[in-house]
Amino acid sequence: MKLYHSPQAPNPDRVVYFLRAKGKLDAVELEEVSIMKQEHKTAEYREVSPFSQVPALILDDGTKITESRAICTYFEGIFPEPNLMGVDPKEKAIIEMWDRRVELMFFIQFATWFRNAHPAMAPLEVPQSAEAAAKGEKAARKMVERFDAHLADHEFLAADRFSIADITLFIACGFCRVMKWAPQKEQANLGRWYDAMAARGFAG
Repeated sequence: MKLYHSPQAPNPDRVVYFLRAKGKLDAVELEEVSIMKQEHKTAEYREVSPFSQVPALILDDGTKITESRAICTYFEGIFPEPNLMGVDPKEKAIIEMWDRRVELMFFIQFATWFRNAHPAMAPLEVPQSAEAAAKGEKAARKMVERFDAHLADHEFLAADRFSIADITLFIACGFCRVMKWAPQKEQANLGRWYDAMAARGFAG
């Protein structure tokens, strides 16, 4: 298997950290793609990922899989231990619920802010919109408050154990550095959780 990734980009990192948490990072061949150099938009890479998405996974039979969550689902199936997506229907639903909340209600909102406000993103987000940036920032900050309230009574984000939802939130919080924002330093419960996740060593 070959995994195309871009270090420090959140979606590729999500897959790499997921594999690392599984102890299976050495089971795939890694090939780096520079998003800032727009290598993901070359004709060669479009043969791998028609929508120019990173990460992308090519299986040994030539099957191509994009979307970080889908790639993680595949790895969960072939590397079932440790379980990171739920062991029964109830747990799977709860973990996916929180993972999707991180994606849709926090990270996408933050990404909207970042893409529309950061000067480095101007070549990729044409045109940038100050209004969209402001709305994204407001929504992202509000969701951080909700995560913090939830973590006041929970050690982990979902199902009372470590899961992909924790990985997704950990990466999203870390990526906020690009806007000189560290939500884990502003919210006490989120900060406690973040430190505990970092101490696990799954991210490095």
